[in-house]
Amino acid sequence: MTFAGWLEIALFLAILTALTPLVGGYMARVFTGELTTLGFVERPVYRLLGVRPEQGQDWKAYGRSVLLCSLLGFGLLYLVLRTQTLHPFNPQDLSSPTWDLSLNTAASFVSNTNWQFYAGETTLSNFSQMFGLAVQNFVSAAVGIAVLAAFIRGLASRSARTLGNFYVDLTRVLLYILLPLAVAGACS
Repeated sequence: MTFAGWLEIALFLAILTALTPLVGGYMARVFTGELTTLGFVERPVYRLLGVRPEQGQDWKAYGRSVLLCSLLGFGLLYLVLRTQTLHPFNPQDLSSPTWDLSLNTAASFVSNTNWQFYAGETTLSNFSQMFGLAVQNFVSAAVGIAVLAAFIRGLASRSARTLGNFYVDLTRVLLYILLPLAVAGACS
């Protein structure tokens, strides 16, 4: 490896190390509920989901919530893919993928592996890619971050009976972490 390559790695590590306290502190404020600037969006989401944010979940309830969210995401994505011919934004009039391709695609996007066994532009409509795959990319990443936050809470507090509330964590990850990153990435 050249000197420039090593310099690039060192610069990356230096920037990563410098940003860690800032990003980590911000995420800690998100997960402890200290950051509430979007509370006007959070509260209606909680009401819609029937969630009481102050009510924590033990590890079993948290795990059930994760599985339920993932199963609903899987089912919705599979349904979107299988009914592709009925949706708008299908200018090429693409037919729906086969059941096994839809199943494979839904499983891979829900698990955030995003493995694709097809050419996206010749198999999936714009709607399937925007509403199905892009939404599931966000949600599956948010689920993973929420589970990590619960894991850290569990390690940090050995005597606590709850790990937080999965739906609160999921909402906060989407609103305070992933959407701002997406906007920042889109604007750069």
